[in-house]
Amino acid sequence: MAKTLSMLLAAVLLSACASLVTPDVSSETAALKSGGYKLDPNHASFIFKINHLGFSSFVGRFERFDASLDFDEADPAKARVEAVIDTTSLDVANDDFAKTLTGPKWFDAAKFPQAVFRSTSIETTGDNTGTMTGDLTLHGVTRPISLDVTFNGGANDILRHGYVVGFSAVGTINRDEFGVDRFDGVISDEVKIEIEAEFEKS
Repeated sequence: MAKTLSMLLAAVLLSACASLVTPDVSSETAALKSGGYKLDPNHASFIFKINHLGFSSFVGRFERFDASLDFDEADPAKARVEAVIDTTSLDVANDDFAKTLTGPKWFDAAKFPQAVFRSTSIETTGDNTGTMTGDLTLHGVTRPISLDVTFNGGANDILRHGYVVGFSAVGTINRDEFGVDRFDGVISDEVKIEIEAEFEKS
């Protein structure tokens, strides 16, 4: 009986601790507070997918990137995002092939070690969604792109000792427009981008 009571008490305490630690995340507009935010790189991912000969979607990711967000809740359309991607950090779960893709015939990461995105406008499309347009510089070429963005929510996070907001974003680019056109017409030019990001308020 004593053992059962101890286990029950432990379960109650664990549940209470989990309740205290888990943030009360809200996706309402008010949860996106004004100010500057910095990316939490430990809770972010940048994935791309490209159709490979119709057999499958080839998936890759960049392991290192940074981003900042400036937001004014009085005028959401003036929000600004800047992201810098380290193209040398490409990961395709195959080291040899990653070297090929970062080589001169593809990303040419030695010559163009960074890709940069700077937002230029944001259009609200729903209660917690919007379309972000900006300029992407990749492989030495700058082109406008659009991302569909979802605000997942914001809350105080006691584990990170501050206010945190989270977003998901998806979009599509054409690699040939950026000069990454090897096997053009054989491998799809359309590249799908998927981003998950958490930002900590400065």
